[in-house]
Amino acid sequence: MSTTTAPTEDATSTMGRARSVVLVGMTGYVIEVEADIGQTLPAFVLLGLPDAALRESQDRIRSAAKNTGLDLPRRRLTVNLFPASLPKSGSGLDLAILVSAWAADGHLRGTSDVVFLAELGLDGRLRPVKGVLPALAAAAEAGINTAVVCPENAAEAALVPGMEILAAAHAAEVAAHFYSPEAEEPAPASDQPIQRILGGDTSQAPPPAPAQQKDLAEVRGQAEARFALELAAAGGHHMMLLGAPGAGKTMLAERLPSILPPLDETEAMEATAIASISQGAQPVTHLLRNRPFEAPHHSASTPAIVGGGTRIPAPGAVTRAHLGVLFLDEAPEFQRRALDSLRQPLETGIITLDRAAGQVTYPAQFQLVLAANPCPCGMNIGPGTHCSCSVAQRRNYLSRISGPLLDRIDIQIQVHRPQSAALALETAAESSAEVAARVIQARHQQAERLGPHGLRLNSQAPLKLLSSNLRLAGRTLRALDHALDRAQISLRGYVRVLRIAWTLADISGKPQPEADDIDAAMHLRPSGDRP
Repeated sequence: MSTTTAPTEDATSTMGRARSVVLVGMTGYVIEVEADIGQTLPAFVLLGLPDAALRESQDRIRSAAKNTGLDLPRRRLTVNLFPASLPKSGSGLDLAILVSAWAADGHLRGTSDVVFLAELGLDGRLRPVKGVLPALAAAAEAGINTAVVCPENAAEAALVPGMEILAAAHAAEVAAHFYSPEAEEPAPASDQPIQRILGGDTSQAPPPAPAQQKDLAEVRGQAEARFALELAAAGGHHMMLLGAPGAGKTMLAERLPSILPPLDETEAMEATAIASISQGAQPVTHLLRNRPFEAPHHSASTPAIVGGGTRIPAPGAVTRAHLGVLFLDEAPEFQRRALDSLRQPLETGIITLDRAAGQVTYPAQFQLVLAANPCPCGMNIGPGTHCSCSVAQRRNYLSRISGPLLDRIDIQIQVHRPQSAALALETAAESSAEVAARVIQARHQQAERLGPHGLRLNSQAPLKLLSSNLRLAGRTLRALDHALDRAQISLRGYVRVLRIAWTLADISGKPQPEADDIDAAMHLRPSGDRP
């Protein structure tokens, strides 16, 4: 059995090597950038399935090299991006290509085991790129512990433990740092040396801005809706808020993240990585600790909700809401196709997108909250109101939310407009911090009970577990079994009622649900699975 020895760098070699990372979805692939200088007419050949944006890098790289003071040789330069079968896109490989070309020309040494991740300006300046956190996490997993990024990406790169970060503002700083002592030309002048940062040391990162979350204490006169919101937060249940305009549906949904527990270390890394690759995202400087909250407009298309793009699909709202809340206000106004596209990720917690360039899978474990008016005019809220909609209009309006989607919603609650008498008699409402304490305690009980089965929340409990280890007595399930036998509830609805009942028991401190918990859970999920 033969072994292959990796080629070593020497001053006479016409081959240069550097490393970079390509992201396909959230998965990072370490790329070896190989450059070879031939003896034929000048040309720049880029191999390895580059996209149009990456092919444009040839002109950027030549201009950056010239303006740095180390012009590329006027000979044939062939650059191969290995593995060649993996599609590559974006401008993050610019610096790695330039460094490998310089190494092939004998200017640089020690670049073959360093990840270079930055876009080049025509003047040689290094510019930030997206996805630095997941890219360097993949590099660290592959055993590479040194990376060169621009200063704007340094704080994000430093979030990867154990990675040595070299922050350079200009290609001249990179050249001066890796310059070969055997090179014939002098090293280019550099204004300042490369800054070294140890990954995991966030002392040099700017402190995160204090999170401004909306407080549940601002919600008045909605005792039932507040309790339903707490129940949804405690068990991770999806919910639907149905009520007239101005009843407080949006106000309630916007305060759900404030009563959810903060992200733990693993979740924070995952949520921050998603923020890093998202379009239009702000520069990442610290780990996200608050649960994400996504509220797309009702005109959003299906690709905007689930993700899409011409080559490798970008993450959509369901992925940006991963580990947090996806709120669809005015849910019946969304396209029917966009709403139904949520059905699979609600069950699996992932979204898989297939395009001609390949398949991408993103995480999509979110908590869905729908809000809807009872009819197009919104005034069908009971006797004495003046609704201008016909019976057919009322029926058709809510039927825009399909039955299969509603079947996946655990809690369906009517939000009534508060009365003046209720507001006058109500004491000071509980704050988000007080409610969050109970939610954390309830989730702790769930983790102890479900942890041995690899689960954390009641909303994740499958039928097999609920009918075996967590099976309840027959007298407790009598009303629920009767509803199932009379086709008043589906089997999926049966499971979801059991999940809600377990969460009710956790909030109350009971060891297991009782018959009144089953009744309350069925009340929160109306007969027929439709409000």
